Parts: sequence; C-alpha cells; structure tokens
Amino acid sequence: MIPFTRHVNLSVAVLFGLALCANGAQAPQHIDIKQLSTTVEDVVVPLPNEIFGALNKLGTVNWKEHVRSDKGPNFTERPRIALLLGTVIADGFIAVQAEDAPTVKEIGQRVMTLAKGIGVGNSITPHAKAIIDAADKRKWENVRQELDRTQNSVQQAMNEVHDEKLSQLVSLGGWLRGTEVLTSIVKEHFSADGAELLHQPDLLSYFQTRLQAMPEFNLPIIHQIKDALGEVKPLIDVGDRRIPAESVKKVNEITTRIGNGIVMKD
Repeated sequence: MIPFTRHVNLSVAVLFGLALCANGAQAPQHIDIKQLSTTVEDVVVPLPNEIFGALNKLGTVNWKEHVRSDKGPNFTERPRIALLLGTVIADGFIAVQAEDAPTVKEIGQRVMTLAKGIGVGNSITPHAKAIIDAADKRKWENVRQELDRTQNSVQQAMNEVHDEKLSQLVSLGGWLRGTEVLTSIVKEHFSADGAELLHQPDLLSYFQTRLQAMPEFNLPIIHQIKDALGEVKPLIDVGDRRIPAESVKKVNEITTRIGNGIVMKD
C-alpha cells in the first residue's frame, strides 16, 4: 500500500493543482464530498479530478486573479522552506491554469532554490528545468505532469533521508494554499454544493495530528498554523448540515492570513 503521507502529498498538497485543468463531467445536482474521494487509513482524501470537475461548473473563473508570483524572502529554517515549497508548487498549477508562462518559469526557478534549501535539489532540478522548458513552449499539459512529478520526487527524496515530517509540511503548505484559492472561488460563486467541497474534517484532523508530533519545530508560523486549523475545524466539520457562505468567507480569511504568514518573514 502507498504510505498515507505519500498519498496525501499527491492528492492533497496539490488539491488545487493536480486537476485544475480538468473540465470533468457535468457537476451533480448535489455534491457529496465522499462520492468524490477515496479513503486511505480511514481518512477521506478528495480526488482532485472530481473535485475540480465539479468546481469548474460553479461559474467562470478568472484564474489570472489567483496567480501569485511573489518570490518572498529567503528562509533558513527547513520547516519554513518546506511549507513555502508546498505553496509554491500549488501556485505553479494555478499559473498553468491561467497559462501565465513567465510566472510558471519563475516558479520553476523558485522550486529549484527551495528544494536545495531542504536538501533535495538534485532530485528536483530535472523536473524544474523541464517545467521551464515546457512553459517556454506553452505545453501546459507537460508542465502539469512535471509539477506532479516534482511532488513525487520531493516525497521520495525526503523519505529516503527520513525527513517525513518536512514532507508532511510540504503537503500542508500546498493544502493551505489550495484551500485559500478554493474558498476564494467558492466565495465569489457561492452555492451550497460548492461549499460542500470544503467538507474535509478528517483530512484537517490528520494535519492537526501530524503537527502535534512536531514539537521540535518551535517556530511562530507552526504555532499560527496549529491555531488556524483549530479555527477552521468547526467551520467545516458540520456533519450532515451544509457549510454556509459565512463559513466559507471565514475559512478564506484564515487561510489567506496563514498563506501570507508562510511567505513573509516573522
């Protein structure tokens, strides 16, 4: 069986990335997150193709509005670099969806720099170069594939040197950035079915548990994320009830705040 941390890295860290290009089937009359997901070790993991196939039916999305190309400062703490790497990879998928070649190329360079900062540069460099080359040629599907391979390579390289915790932070950074953009879009085109895409309490609990097992990462941003996940949990853990517009707005505010914290100096 694929280790759960790896499955999360593939299906969640790029929750708003891996299938941003998917048009998918017609959105169902009612979105049930459990029907658009798989279960791994009792945790519901959304399937990006299905999630974004439904999301794309909520309304026209101006992806260029969600492109973020800020390089941000250079961090020295490896946990911070790991969080930032996850968000940058997610930003890469968003830039691809917007077909923004200059930003994709910048992100490819940024991925190489960050990967070197956590000791996995050799594994990532070929993918980053391929991303830059494919963006130059406007071969967007190739860029998406290389971004996906980047995620795989980061995971594998970190596991080989027993840096699973940093790998989980890469996943968490990507999930936070994905949730930030997802809530922004759902907020703009609100529907109860769109809000249902946020109903991922087990996944959020997974990240909370993993953060609790990282006491050695005593950094302000880690504590801020712990607090933020505690704020988000009751907003999306609503049982059989629907997630209201106000909760979507609050989740967006929280994840936007944390996203800014990840890319800025304390």
